[in-house]
Amino acid sequence: MSGIYIHIPFCKQACHYCDFHFSTSFKYKDEMIKALHNEILIRKDELKNERIESIYFGGGTPSLLSTSDINSLILSVCNNYNVSEPVEVTLEANPDDLTEQKIIELSNSRVNRLSIGVQSFFKQDLVLMNRSHTDEQAIECIELASKYFDNISVDLIYGIPGLDNSRWKQNIDILLSYNISHISAYALTVEPKTALKKYIDKGIIDDVDDRQSQEQFYILLEILEDNKYENYELSNFALDKLYSVNNSAYWQGKKYLGIGPSAHSFNGDSRFWNVKNNLKYINSINKNILPLTKESLTKNDKFNEIIMCGLRTNCGVSLIKIDIDFGSSYKNQLIKNAQKYINKNLLFIKNDFLYISRKGKFLSDGIASDLFMLN
Repeated sequence: MSGIYIHIPFCKQACHYCDFHFSTSFKYKDEMIKALHNEILIRKDELKNERIESIYFGGGTPSLLSTSDINSLILSVCNNYNVSEPVEVTLEANPDDLTEQKIIELSNSRVNRLSIGVQSFFKQDLVLMNRSHTDEQAIECIELASKYFDNISVDLIYGIPGLDNSRWKQNIDILLSYNISHISAYALTVEPKTALKKYIDKGIIDDVDDRQSQEQFYILLEILEDNKYENYELSNFALDKLYSVNNSAYWQGKKYLGIGPSAHSFNGDSRFWNVKNNLKYINSINKNILPLTKESLTKNDKFNEIIMCGLRTNCGVSLIKIDIDFGSSYKNQLIKNAQKYINKNLLFIKNDFLYISRKGKFLSDGIASDLFMLN
């Protein structure tokens, strides 16, 4: 099983924290759509022996596209790949794009899952992050989307400067009132070359407080678990096993194809990524040349990815599989390196699986990196 990711590199405005590839100019939108169709066709043989179980529109802001453009891209995938039935088709969307008419159109398309970037239900947080929607639009879009879609994911961000624990709990409570099936929550991070980084450096915005972020993660974890959500991956929570098929594929090391500028692909042995420039991408695809950079993964690279992904999820890391795939020396070294975290109750071993503990969850990426094998 594999997945296809389609990157839509357009946004109405730049969020202060975002370092993903996008453009606020729509000058080449039609040319971009044509190039996406061409890349889908050019690369059809890369997954010819795989069944496609998910199609994911990310960005950028995919909800800026017309429903007809979205449908045409889905049709291109279905015409050129072995697509499962049913297939999870997710569209990332901003609340201000989800009018009732747009939601109805999408509900009548092959899109069967919405991922709505709310981030916060409070004006001061949205203004600080330079989000394009208002707090009223956030509420309205969830109410409307819930009428037409059963499978909805909503994004929240915690650790925002000025976001105290009381307001963070209100964000969670508001979302819970809509019985949303999937919640993704991310700690605000300060990426280089973003507006947020510049404002923090100039003292215009307070820096992110890691201790506050950690507190708010555990507040989230406790409240959502009390409401029957499963924290199946560090940043993701689901009711009734409604996991994201697309994201789960990444964490399980499945193959996936990334279509569009800056999109990444993985075939089990190598990673590829397209050029991070709209015009260069369009011009290259028009010449039937894939603007790809390739990275072949070493044995240690593959091991490290299994550790990183496994410790972020409730699946853990299979010590038996490590032994089979990498050898006893890797397994023994992993157990040795993990022991100090086991002693601190941050990791534990159960039935030959290495897991992150509840206490260690917020620190999982740092712990995982300390267990890496260096090339």
